[in-house]
Amino acid sequence: MTADPLAALTRADHALLRSTRRALGDTPAVPAARALSLFGEHALGWLALGAVGALRGRDRQDWLAGSAGVFAAHAAGVVVKRVVRRVRPALEDVPALVSTAGRLSFPSAHSCSTAAAAVGFGPLVGRPLMAGVTGLMLVSRVLLGVHYPSDVVSGALIGAGVGSVVRRRLITTRGWKA
Repeated sequence: MTADPLAALTRADHALLRSTRRALGDTPAVPAARALSLFGEHALGWLALGAVGALRGRDRQDWLAGSAGVFAAHAAGVVVKRVVRRVRPALEDVPALVSTAGRLSFPSAHSCSTAAAAVGFGPLVGRPLMAGVTGLMLVSRVLLGVHYPSDVVSGALIGAGVGSVVRRRLITTRGWKA
């Protein structure tokens, strides 16, 4: 008898989704998660932060490189989402607590753009702060019932990878400072 790794992942995703909701569903984490959801929608909050940073004039190239990484990571997440076509969670005991722009779930575009923001903006505002915000965004997407845990982890890996590559390429090819 062969174990089905996809079935095992689905069981783990469902268990973690349910346990996250049980642990945090009746706490102030829900309104905070809704606020993070709004901030991260289409990466607009991260792009606005990058624009404000670039307009300040100091470290402009770093802010622009970070913003380019956020944009590229969000775009990559959207493309992968359309290829994979995994539908969002639909568990009766874990209803979605926010509306979403679409019905596709894998990977979490919020996680892609937030991890890219952590890579790009971390050196400017503090890596520990950005790592913490990334963790909060990932948990928030699961808490709100709009993503499986594997969606957010995969999104964060894609976002961090794309954000790193974009930042490195801009610094190397454009001669921008590191």
